[in-house]
Amino acid sequence: MSRIGKREIELPSGVSVELAGEAVTVKGPKGQLSTPTHPKIVYAIEDGKVQLTRVDETRIARAQHGLRRTLLANLVEGVSKGFSKTLEVIGVGYKVSAAADTVSLAVGYSHPVEFKLPAGIEAKVEGNKLTLSGIDKQLLGETAARIRRVRPPEPFKGKGIKYENEVIRRKAGKSGGKK
Repeated sequence: MSRIGKREIELPSGVSVELAGEAVTVKGPKGQLSTPTHPKIVYAIEDGKVQLTRVDETRIARAQHGLRRTLLANLVEGVSKGFSKTLEVIGVGYKVSAAADTVSLAVGYSHPVEFKLPAGIEAKVEGNKLTLSGIDKQLLGETAARIRRVRPPEPFKGKGIKYENEVIRRKAGKSGGKK
């Protein structure tokens, strides 16, 4: 039995789960999200809890069990609390600013890089920190990764765009190894 798949998903107040055909739809105070179902997984919704079980013990069913439970749990958490990721812009003269649905990055290129945010993702800037927030965990992570890709952190001075809790392994440089 899957350790993750066998755990129940508690539904917070104000969150409802509907099983309609090929998709599971979750509605909550922050919005509505849906994810596709799999024919090898059975969804049971009762008493404010959702339980997922497998139809059989095939390799595909075992693989899908934990995956579908995690996807559904992420939807429930997203529509009730939401998700956020923080990026730090580090470097002399490096700046970040956000306006409406666009993030402007001045990160050492000859021009500022304009990044258009997808629908459902919001940005807030405090100094050199860019906080992205939204209800879709997958879309939020992909957006943060694309912004980081504009100028990834480099190992010598640590300049670039990094996640808030990311640790950059520093290198000594040309003269650091000589003794």
